[in-house]
Amino acid sequence: MAFSLDNVVPWGRSFDEYRAMFALTNEDLQQKILGCGDGPACFNAELTRRSGRVVSVDPLYYFSAAEISQRIDTTFETVIEQTRRNQSEFVWEQIRSPDELAEIRSAAMQEFLTDYAAGKREGRYRTASLPTLPFDDGAFDIAVCSHFLFLYSAHFSAEFHVASIRELCRVAREVRIFPLLELGAIRSRHRESVMAELCATGYDVQIRRVPYEFQKQGDEMLMVRLSED
Repeated sequence: MAFSLDNVVPWGRSFDEYRAMFALTNEDLQQKILGCGDGPACFNAELTRRSGRVVSVDPLYYFSAAEISQRIDTTFETVIEQTRRNQSEFVWEQIRSPDELAEIRSAAMQEFLTDYAAGKREGRYRTASLPTLPFDDGAFDIAVCSHFLFLYSAHFSAEFHVASIRELCRVAREVRIFPLLELGAIRSRHRESVMAELCATGYDVQIRRVPYEFQKQGDEMLMVRLSED
């Protein structure tokens, strides 16, 4: 089925959230980074301003800034209202209220939209999707995947997750995935089976706690790399 903007709910996170979600150190931010499934996050825009090296991939980037902006406007209030109705699923500490969430997300997505046209011209926003990426082996030092793998476990099989993580490990020496929960703030149904399959086929797999928790119990990321043994 063709990718349709009508089926997308664009939702972009801030640079500070990316740093916390993936426990990115100052040294990490000097590496060449791939953001997979970044959507309208402003991580690429902000890191580029800081002289970082980053490429983002998402099927969303097939569309123009005007089309993405219109879709954001169409869906934004619905997402915030859903969050208000499900406030018990979230930890309101770093982000203190649905109103503050709206401000943070809106600012992040506006920053993305401002950067998007230039970023596409420079090759920093590429239209692509897992489990196949248009990059050479080892093209990146770190690949991060935010709120796609595991979050949509009801929509994508364990086999899709394994194939996607192997592909990320092909193009980057280290892969970081956050969160390990699926929608509804429950542990992903694929977590154990995916980790077991990767471990059995030569990958080093670790769960690491990170300094970020918005979904309850969503303070862990998966770190994966091809074993050097």
